[in-house]
Amino acid sequence: MTRMLLIGPPGSGKGTQAERISDRLGIVAISTGDIFRYNVKEQTPLGLEAKKYMDAGDFVPDSVTNNMVRDRLAQDDAANGFLLDGYPRTVAQVEYLDGILAEKGQSLDVVLQLTADDEELVTRLLNRAKETGRSDDTEAVIRHRLDLYHEQTEPVVARYEERGALTRVDGIGAIDEVTERVLAAIESVRSAP
Repeated sequence: MTRMLLIGPPGSGKGTQAERISDRLGIVAISTGDIFRYNVKEQTPLGLEAKKYMDAGDFVPDSVTNNMVRDRLAQDDAANGFLLDGYPRTVAQVEYLDGILAEKGQSLDVVLQLTADDEELVTRLLNRAKETGRSDDTEAVIRHRLDLYHEQTEPVVARYEERGALTRVDGIGAIDEVTERVLAAIESVRSAP
């Protein structure tokens, strides 16, 4: 069983790598971004609220996100392990996740950070916006999201690093190369005493 967290700035390849890791390890990938986009598309009350924040490039508030993640981790397909992508993004969410897992006598096995240069990420996301027509990926919004990542999520990275639980992997390169680096890092952590 593997319970892991994948952290990285917008555009670092988290979604792509999460899907590949999920397939290789046989665990469910849980992406808050995908859940938000689904709710926006379906125009649920959560989706309508989340859309306001997403369109501005802001994070959806903890109150909405925390409850959604608690519900998702309680589903049967997460019982044998999971990969979280996009959560926790703040230190308060780290503490909330710790509580959810502690209630089940669990903790995270792997915390992996994909790293990449901001200018590379802006280029990647602008290209993705052209290819997919994502309205939330303008250059101003992308830069705002990167600023928010540095401001709010880097303390999350620091918290896991303080615990000795963080492993960094270079997210730049061909998708297959990054996947191999990620899988090697996971194996290294899992085989450590």
